[in-house]
Amino acid sequence: MKKISRRKLLTGGSLAAAVPALHALVPHQGLHDALGAGGGRRGHAHRSRDHHTGVVGRVDPRVNGFDPHEILRDFDWGTVRREGGRVVREWEIVAEDKEIEVAPGVKFNAWAYNGRVPGPTLRAREGERLRIRFTNGSKHPHTIHFHGIHTAAHDGVPGVGRGNVQPGESFTYEFDAEPFGLHLYHCHSNPLADHIAKGLYGAFIIDPRDGRPEADELVMVQNGFDTNFDRQNEVYAVNTVAFAYMHEPIRVRRDELVRIYLVNVLEFDPVNSFHVHANFFHRFPTGTSLEPAELTDTIVQGQGQRDVLELRFPYAGRYMFHAHVSEFADLGWMGFFEVV
Repeated sequence: MKKISRRKLLTGGSLAAAVPALHALVPHQGLHDALGAGGGRRGHAHRSRDHHTGVVGRVDPRVNGFDPHEILRDFDWGTVRREGGRVVREWEIVAEDKEIEVAPGVKFNAWAYNGRVPGPTLRAREGERLRIRFTNGSKHPHTIHFHGIHTAAHDGVPGVGRGNVQPGESFTYEFDAEPFGLHLYHCHSNPLADHIAKGLYGAFIIDPRDGRPEADELVMVQNGFDTNFDRQNEVYAVNTVAFAYMHEPIRVRRDELVRIYLVNVLEFDPVNSFHVHANFFHRFPTGTSLEPAELTDTIVQGQGQRDVLELRFPYAGRYMFHAHVSEFADLGWMGFFEVV
């Protein structure tokens, strides 16, 4: 089977040229040509060509069972009980094997937490006790490793504490919510890069005790997908579906504070980046301080790095945001804010 690199995909200028090549060369069950004239399978892809990207068709959220636009503002606070006068926040997370569509006609055999990539955005308040019951419904051993402060027994690393959770088994992770900030959780089974790249990750937010100023809050998880197993990504995205926010821009209000929880879980590339057009934002690295570190319009993040970004849009209109690596943008990592 011939291999096709992401750079070969770019020779046509966009993912639109890439999809037929992927259809012919990528050994993925269910892959079909999104540029064909016959319409989408089961009617899930619209056939219009996007004039910004050249891509034909869109991914219907019903196919994946999750919508990148809903992920933006979907915060999972779990369920709450009191034990000894203290708040205990609990979640149920299940790992599963699931085929998803990451670009029109491009299918990917993912591993998912609670049926979505990224997994649910867990949210708690500083000082609470957190309890996460993890069940492995996959055919492969998995864990959950949480960034933050906790004991070794609950670190989700093979060979330490419970270590790998085998298919059909469960384990409960328990620790205190500290420090406040924007964190990350992901599978830590070996080979680590593969378990992350397949989709087992999510954002994890701990609010400071006194909260943050009221804002329109958005979660953006930067990710990518190696669709032909050459350890290079052929599709790049925010919240999994390439160009999702180009087809349907993110609506925000003029002059309203917008807070972006930006997480980079991209594997097979050492860095990722974020740039917003016609504006600047305050950057709070890892969200662990209430004072911004800088005012800028572009940041670079290493793998696993996170930032809280705050900005207001003074003018109505449509403003692009994207990775400031043209290759990533051309392969899916770009979108628009629609300021109203």
